[in-house]
This record gives sequence, C-alpha cells and structure tokens, in this order.
Amino acid sequence: MQNYLVFSKEVAQAKADGKAIVALESTIISHGMPYPQNVQTACEVEQLIRDNGAVPATIAIIGGKICVGLSDAELEQLASAPEVMKVSRRDLPYVLSTGKLGATTVAATMICAELAGIAVFVTGGIGGVHRGAETSFDISADLQELAQTSVAVVCAGAKSILDLGLTLEYLETHGVPVVSVGQAEFPAFFTRGSGFKADFQLDTATGQADFIRCKWALGLRGGVVIANPVPEAYAMPKAEIDSITEQALQEADAQGINGKAVTPFLLNRIKQLTDGRSLVTNIALVKNNAIVGAALALALKNV
Repeated sequence: MQNYLVFSKEVAQAKADGKAIVALESTIISHGMPYPQNVQTACEVEQLIRDNGAVPATIAIIGGKICVGLSDAELEQLASAPEVMKVSRRDLPYVLSTGKLGATTVAATMICAELAGIAVFVTGGIGGVHRGAETSFDISADLQELAQTSVAVVCAGAKSILDLGLTLEYLETHGVPVVSVGQAEFPAFFTRGSGFKADFQLDTATGQADFIRCKWALGLRGGVVIANPVPEAYAMPKAEIDSITEQALQEADAQGINGKAVTPFLLNRIKQLTDGRSLVTNIALVKNNAIVGAALALALKNV
C-alpha cells in the first residue's frame, strides 16, 4: 500500500515530528463549491488548521497516487479541471490504476486517512440515507465507511437533503457513535437543528479525545461522528431550507438525476434558490469544523 501513498513535504515532516495532522477531503473542492470560492476556501481552511496548531493534509488521487497533502498548484488543478472523478471506496482501484484525476469523498478520504495514519478528518457534512431510499436503496457509502474505518469525522451533521432520521438509525445499527458539540441536537448542515438528538454531547476536545481513545482501545473498530453545528450567525432558517430542499429534490427527480450526481445538483440548486446565501453558510461551517478538528487532533496527541 505504501507504493500508492505520497506525502507532501509538510505532511511528511509533520509525521516525522509527531505533530497533529488533520485530513481534508477534495470532493468539496471539485464538486461541492463553485470556482474560485472552492480553491479559496480550501486554502483558508488549511491555514485555519495551521493557525490552530495542527497540520492540514488535503487528500486527492493524482497520477496513480494517493496524495496526502497538496500543493497550491494541485489544489488549483482540482478546483478548475473539467473532468475530476468523484472517488468513493468502489472507485479507488479504478482511479489509481488508470492514473485519472480523482477527488475523494468522505468514504474515500477516511480510507486514505487511515492508511496514512491520520485519525482526524474534517469535512462539511457526511452523506446518509437519501429520501425515498426504501425504494431506491440510495444510501451513501459514507455510512458504511464510518462503520468499519477508524477515523473521527468532524462535520456539521448530515446534509438536510437527506432522510436524517433513517441516517441516524443506520449509524446506530452499525454501532457508530454520534457525538454533538455544544448542543444535544444533531445538526443538519445548513441549520443547527434537525429535530433529532445526537447519542452523546461532548463539548471539549479533551472529552472527545478520551471518548475516541476508549472506543478504539476496546477494539471497537469504526469511526466516530463529531457533529459540530454551523455558527449561529451563519445558520439558515430551518423552514426556509426545508422548503427549498423539497423544491430542489422535486426538480432532481423530474430531470432524472440520481446516484452520485444528486448531491452536487442539489447543493448548486439550493445555492441558486437562496441567492448564494447557502454557499456562505457552507464555507462558514467548514471553517468552524476545521477549528474543532485541529483541537481534537491536538488532544489525541496529548495522552
């Protein structure tokens, strides 16, 4: 496996020095935000992690290698290239063996982070059980990855375009703990509230790190969801986002959009219907997660 892993100079040095490292996905750059906000946000999130005492490691598939830590030129390439594959677990062998350019989803980033020895991963929101999954069977690979790959995922909950109740049920069935930060309720990406409670509330990085260490020390493999709500000042009204999401879902269905294409379509359509306000919220929550993720990575290093 080491033949496929390539570390940037910054990340390699951090590993050698035993520093705290935070993994970052690349799909949020290639498929989650428009250009140039995507590359600008990626650079700002990386700097936030540095400013908070950890080292960022954005992960992508480039030239048949899993690149752990990207240069400015590589970030720009992912942000602006027209054909970037969205890579999940099933896609990793194909993209690596063919040398295609690939951006890693939550699932693929978790796999690559664990291979690279990185325990904390920061993203915007996890995937989940899609609405209507009882007939479509459309369930994000992120959930199964959380059940089997031992990486802590700091996120703003799951996207409100999903069936959040079934998403939480799936995680419970597979033994994935959902830990909320600063509130008892599970956040729903654009909004702080979802109407569902998280399993546990742990507000400090030290408490979260103790929980994670205990889980893995017991031999309980799999991830932990650290659900960190979007800052109040950037949260969107739940009634508004629910209404807009319903409209976007109906449009996606009418246009026959399904599979991996659904989430990028919905996020873009929601951005249009909110006149760009949802993108501001998206950027704010990712940055907020980066701060929490850096603190957690540091706490896990301090045994």
